[in-house]
Amino acid sequence: MGKFRDAVDAKALRFAVGFPLVLAAAFVFCAFLLRPDLPDPLAISWNADGGASFAPFSAYAAGSAVIIVAVGWLVLFQAVPVSRPAVLRRVMMGGGLFLSLFAASILAAGLVGQTGLADARESRLDLTVLALGSGAALWLGVIMGFVFKVDRQWTPEDDQAFELAVARELDPDLTRDSIRLWVHARSSVFVMIAVASVFPAALIAIVLPWVGVLLVALALVGAGFLFARVKADRSGLRVLVAGVVPVMEVPAKEISQASASEVRAADYGGWGYRHHSGTEAMLVSSGPAVVLRTTDGHNMAVSGGSPASAARLAEVLTRVAARAHGGGAPGAAAGGPGPAPGTG
Repeated sequence: MGKFRDAVDAKALRFAVGFPLVLAAAFVFCAFLLRPDLPDPLAISWNADGGASFAPFSAYAAGSAVIIVAVGWLVLFQAVPVSRPAVLRRVMMGGGLFLSLFAASILAAGLVGQTGLADARESRLDLTVLALGSGAALWLGVIMGFVFKVDRQWTPEDDQAFELAVARELDPDLTRDSIRLWVHARSSVFVMIAVASVFPAALIAIVLPWVGVLLVALALVGAGFLFARVKADRSGLRVLVAGVVPVMEVPAKEISQASASEVRAADYGGWGYRHHSGTEAMLVSSGPAVVLRTTDGHNMAVSGGSPASAARLAEVLTRVAARAHGGGAPGAAAGGPGPAPGTG
C-alpha cells in the first residue's frame, strides 16, 4: 500500500475518481427534471430526417452516465502517476476535464433537442446547447491544464542527488575528480557522410525504397560511431559510443598512467572503436587525446576533444588513479609523453 501511495498523486487521484462521478450524477438529476417534457422512447442517434434510433429514458440516462464516467476515468487517470512527466500530466488532466464536459454537452444537447416533442423522430440535437457546452468545456480544460499543480514527490533520483550533495559537502575535491565530455568528429566528416549516403539513397529509393532506407540507416550508424561520451571520476574511466553503448570501462585502480597528447587515428587502426594487439582505442578523429597504460600492460587511447579538455581528462585520471593506489605518486604526470601505440 505504501508503494502505491508513493507512486500516485493523491489529490489528482481523488479528482480523477470524483469529478466524472459527480458530473454523471448531475446529468442524471437534470435529465429527471426534464423527463415530464420528453417523448418516450428517446432518440439516441439522428440522421437528416430526425431521430433514427431509440431507447427508453432509463437506458438513455444510465448509458449517458456510463459514457461520462468512462471517458473521464480513461483520460484523467493518466494524470495520476507521479512518474510521468509534469507536462504530460497537465495535458491529461486538462484533456480529461474537457472530454468529460464535452461528452456531457453532446448528451445534454440530445435531451434538450427532444424537449416538448411528442415524437422523438422529429427531434434534432440542440446546437445552441452543444456549442455553448463545447466552448465552455474546451476553455475549462485549458484552464485546468495550466492551474493543475503537479505535486513534487520524492523519488529515487532525489535520493541519489541528495547523496551526491552530501558527498560533495563532505569531500570538496569530489567535483574536481569528475569530468564529463562529448567528443565527435569534425563537421566536415558528417557532411561527407551525408553527401555519400543521402543523395545516392534518394536516387536508389525511386527503384528500391527499402535499399535507400537501409543505406541511410547504415550511414546513421556509422555517424553514431563518431560520437562518444567520456566519463571519468573516482571509479575510473568509461566511454560510451553515441552516448549509449559502453565500449571501454577502466577501473581507477587499473590505470597505471595517463597523459594528454596529439595522436593520429591511423596509428590505432582508424576512427571509431578499435581493439587489437593489446591496444584499445576510441578515437573520433586525429588530434588531442588521452593515452593510458593499464596495470596489466594494455594501452588505451580516447579522444579528448580540445587540447584543454584532453589535459583536464588526463589530470583527473592521473589523480583518481593515484588515489585508488593508496595516494602514491602517479605513474606519469598529466600531459607527459604517452606510451607508443600498439606496444604491450
